[in-house]
This record gives sequence, C-alpha cells and structure tokens, in this order.
Amino acid sequence: MSTRSAPAPNTAHRVLVVEDDPTVAEVVTGYLTRAGYEVEHAADGLAALESAMALRPRLVVLDLMLPGLDGLEVCRRLRSGDGPPVPVVMLTARGEEADRILGLEFGADDYMTKPFSPRELVLRVTSVLRRAEAPPSAASSVLLRAGDLVVDPAARRVERDGRELALTGREFDLLVFLLRHAGRVFSREELLRHVWGWEFGDTSTVTVHVRRLREKVEDDPAAPKLISTVWSAGYRFDPPAAPAGNGGLQP
Repeated sequence: MSTRSAPAPNTAHRVLVVEDDPTVAEVVTGYLTRAGYEVEHAADGLAALESAMALRPRLVVLDLMLPGLDGLEVCRRLRSGDGPPVPVVMLTARGEEADRILGLEFGADDYMTKPFSPRELVLRVTSVLRRAEAPPSAASSVLLRAGDLVVDPAARRVERDGRELALTGREFDLLVFLLRHAGRVFSREELLRHVWGWEFGDTSTVTVHVRRLREKVEDDPAAPKLISTVWSAGYRFDPPAAPAGNGGLQP
C-alpha cells in the first residue's frame, strides 16, 4: 500500500518554535513540518536566543509566557541584533489584549491568541514569510522618495536622511503601501486587508504598527506630519512639501 509522503523540509524556510508547553510545541511543530518547513524547538527564552544565533531561522513562532526570559524580552533582543530583523509570530493567551499590543510594540509581525487553530498558524507563518521574501517586481525596483525618506522596495531598505532604519516586515509593507497611495485615506480595516492580507482581525494591530512607524519616520511622533490620522476615517500619507518645481513624492 502506498503512502503519501510529507513535503521535503524547506531549509530555506527554517522556523524556530519557542514554546514551553510540550503539547502545544508538538502540535505546532508537527503542522509546520507537514507543511514543508524545517522546524527547530526551544522551550525557554535563553535557549531561544541561543538557537536563533546558531540556526539563523527565517521566522520565529514565539510564546509570550516563557520561563527565564519572557517572550517580550526575547523579541526585543532578536530585534536588537545585526542584520535584517527576523519575522516573529507571537502566541498570546486569550483576553490579554495589553500583552498582544505590547508584543506588536516590541516588533512582532503577527500574533495568534490561544487556543488557536494550528492550520491558521501555518497560514499566518506562510503569509508573513511570503511578504518578507517576495521576489522584486518591476514596480518594486523603483525607489520611493518622500522628503528625507528613501525607500528601496526591492532591497526592502529604508533610509532617512542617509541613515538606514530598522523596520519590521509589517512596518516596511505598511510604509510602502502608504507611500504608493499617498494622499488617499485608508481605514484600519482596509489596511488589514491590503497589508496584512486579513479579511477580518483585531484593528489594534494597525494602530500599533502606525504608532511604531511614526516613531521611526516622523520628526515628532506625537505631532505627525507624514502619516496623518483622519478622525473617523483612518490614516493618510501626506508627502512633505517640496521645493518649487519638484513633487513631494518622487519615484
């Protein structure tokens, strides 16, 4: 009798699962492995950082509540390293909205609330990786400029006044989307759909990412001039005024 084999592990998409609950870790690891990912597991915060340094995973599934170092501190340290930040999908307990928001503020690209569907987690992991590693298109090869901001969509790099900014994958996607649709107002629900690929979800995700993005691209995040809040409508990117004869937003 023939059996159907699982997809060969994708070593280019090595995922580190950081979870201290053996049952949850086993289920998550099993689903990701069957989806074709090469999966490593760490059961506490210190082991997670050691594994991340040694294995260089392409994505980390990170539980918030961990022995030793908690998930927030692990996420912060992952973000403080050299090189592009590794995408993080954070796992949080039911009803802990403050913790979910903290996770996003510490740089998590996505989150799931326990108990969660392992199949949905696989979809979220795939979505985050797809956006982070999408091959450049003809449009993405064009530099985007707005004032002292220079965005290279193909290289996924952002410079402000000649200094490279450390943006998470979602922050970068959000900035590029707003730049490409400068002057247009988008609701949080629309941004969830266009940037995150979610048809529904917690719109506080958008709020947190906008706040984090403002902290990196605005002169005064408390009085933003680039990413404006349009009350009861959403957010709009307003290119800075340019010298006479030049447009504010340039390809």
